[in-house]
Amino acid sequence: MPQPTIFLDRDGTINFDPGYLNNPDAVRLIEGAGAALKLLKDAGYLLLVISNQSGIARGLITDEQVGRVNSRINELLEQFSSVTIDHFFYCPHHELFGNEGECDCRKPGTGMIEQARTRYEIDIKNSFLIGDSVADVLAGHNAGINTILVGTGNGSEHISVLQDKNKLPNFTCLNLYESAKLILKIKSGASAC
Repeated sequence: MPQPTIFLDRDGTINFDPGYLNNPDAVRLIEGAGAALKLLKDAGYLLLVISNQSGIARGLITDEQVGRVNSRINELLEQFSSVTIDHFFYCPHHELFGNEGECDCRKPGTGMIEQARTRYEIDIKNSFLIGDSVADVLAGHNAGINTILVGTGNGSEHISVLQDKNKLPNFTCLNLYESAKLILKIKSGASAC
């Protein structure tokens, strides 16, 4: 049976983004992120991270470091909120660093979403993509998924760019916790606003 899914950007949405995060000890969850994910998991949502990690193509981080950071995020989530991400998908490519024309996974492309759909039976109609960037919102639009732009990370800076592209998110929220409350309100059939 298809499962509603929350597609999540990682850096700037779940955890603070210091830029090319390569040290698990530097992972800091954004306040309320664990509680938000616990609410969503308890409501039956699959939790999948889709993250551009171009630092790999740039030679600034390795696949192994990304894996260790992802593991640390799950450790912190489990420790403080008794929840974990079901799967981390990431794109290691960047068109300016040797991958021009080779990559469909880098957001705003839908490759990571398609990978997830191959691995899991996903109810796209009742799924959401939550992120803090133009690429996140456009990836959601490109895949036919409801989008939420959060004000953490780069979100507050990107709304004007999305307005210029006439590609506004379906919703905007202060952070991941407010996004979770909104999603549960929508799921219950209540008006979003």
